[in-house]
Amino acid sequence: MTTGGGHPRVRGNDYRPLAPEERFTPRLTVSVVIPAYGGQDKLDLVLAALARQTYPAELVEAIVVDNGTEPPLRLPSTRPAATRLIVCPVPGRAAARNAGLAEATGDVIHWLDSDVVLTPGAIEAHMRWHHAAPYLVVTGWIRFTDADVPAELPGDLEKAFEPAEPHSWIVDLVERTDGLTDNPQRPFSLHVGGATSVNARLVEAAGPMDDELILGQDTEMGYRLWQAGAVFVPEPSARAYHLGPTMRMRDKQPIDRVSHAFVADRIPAYRWLRGHPGRQWKVPYVTVVVDGTTGYDGVRATVDAVLACTVPDLDVLLLGPWDALDRDRRAPLKDPALDLALVQGHYRHEGRVRLAGAEDVDPAVPFVLRLPAGWIPGEDSLARLLDLARDEGLGLVNVLLDETPKGVVAARLERASAFARARVVVDPGEDLDDVVDAVSGVSWVEAETYDFTAFTGGPAAPLLGRRGAYRARVEAQAEAARLAKEAERLRAQVAKWREEAGRWRKSTVELRREVGTLRRQLAAAGRAQQSLRTLMSATMKRALRKRLRD
Repeated sequence: MTTGGGHPRVRGNDYRPLAPEERFTPRLTVSVVIPAYGGQDKLDLVLAALARQTYPAELVEAIVVDNGTEPPLRLPSTRPAATRLIVCPVPGRAAARNAGLAEATGDVIHWLDSDVVLTPGAIEAHMRWHHAAPYLVVTGWIRFTDADVPAELPGDLEKAFEPAEPHSWIVDLVERTDGLTDNPQRPFSLHVGGATSVNARLVEAAGPMDDELILGQDTEMGYRLWQAGAVFVPEPSARAYHLGPTMRMRDKQPIDRVSHAFVADRIPAYRWLRGHPGRQWKVPYVTVVVDGTTGYDGVRATVDAVLACTVPDLDVLLLGPWDALDRDRRAPLKDPALDLALVQGHYRHEGRVRLAGAEDVDPAVPFVLRLPAGWIPGEDSLARLLDLARDEGLGLVNVLLDETPKGVVAARLERASAFARARVVVDPGEDLDDVVDAVSGVSWVEAETYDFTAFTGGPAAPLLGRRGAYRARVEAQAEAARLAKEAERLRAQVAKWREEAGRWRKSTVELRREVGTLRRQLAAAGRAQQSLRTLMSATMKRALRKRLRD
């Protein structure tokens, strides 16, 4: 672990080198934001549990947000000293949390549901991590109890609320990623509103909860916190009890159906929700930044190749002085800004291309490719670069395009979350790429290896396009059907040959048997003939001796 700007640096989501001390001097304040709708009996227990926390009371404030309860909620007598009640008439947990967030003054924001009772050391366990680094999101361990809600907070929470069920999907996520340290692709899924704390500067950078969402607000905000440079830490010692099952535990499938319909548009990292081959999304997976002032033909060659690549989930940001462009309508061919006007005219109505005077990339976009105009990526170049960055957890992939006397020409694939983290910990005057290397990793690759070519001024290579891709797919399917039919014919022919070979083998066995019989018969005939010869010879010899005697 290295340090920068007075802050420790960790690589990826591997928070283990931070190793917060058990004994530390509390100095950070924490605002506990509790949205509530009904459930006064549970809220009383939640506030009573907050009053028992071991973290210094003078550093804790609690903000209860009544989300339109009738009759209105009230504050019980047993509560933290710095507790206040505000009203948010706009329905929805996101709106209530945002109202509480607007009132919060703490260095750390602690989300807490109005039916989650913290064990006494829970907030201290959270704050131990926040004193170690300023870019953390810490989630505690919630257990779900079916015990009756008591009239007063029990002295022994474990005795009162056990047996209880763990938050199984969080436990599974943590276990299969070695505590979220093994290059997890989506650590932000750990951000749940029941008992999670966030550094306030991270919340400021990410923005408030999206109140347009029906469900999934916690996960969507967790994603934006990840984009802002957060590291996510599961803390088992920050224990809490949820009074009753959650809505998700009761109705997981219908909740997922509703949630996925909205978060697909906002969380590009959920790739399985974006299976459509061509549609656009609110937040694209990649933004490609191209300088639009370098000549129409080169710009067109680059942008058209990007739009035709195998990663449709992208947009192109074309930079240029578009607002200042004043076309010469009397002599357009002599207009010194003709190429700029051609670029503007060619792309102003293309839905995936934005014309801007300055760089304006949505901070929720996970990857940014900075590509010099006049360089043409291959059809699969961007997909391969993304695979490299994801598989190795890299924050920056540089593509060496050319080396000239003026310097190196390169394309850059930047991971937004890695650069956001680097900006938090960078030292004054330090090169930001070096910090990205420390917190995520940097790699260089060759243009030829990833199929980048320079525009030479000649006619552009024909792009496959959707219609061409459809024809190619139909032809491939027809060819596959033809080959399958031919393979079936060949299998039938092979079976026929095998059958004939079997008959030949049977005939051969029968012929061998007949030849053996004939050989035996021939041997017997030879033996009989030899016996006959011997007998005739003996008879002739006897007859000759008899004649000689006579």
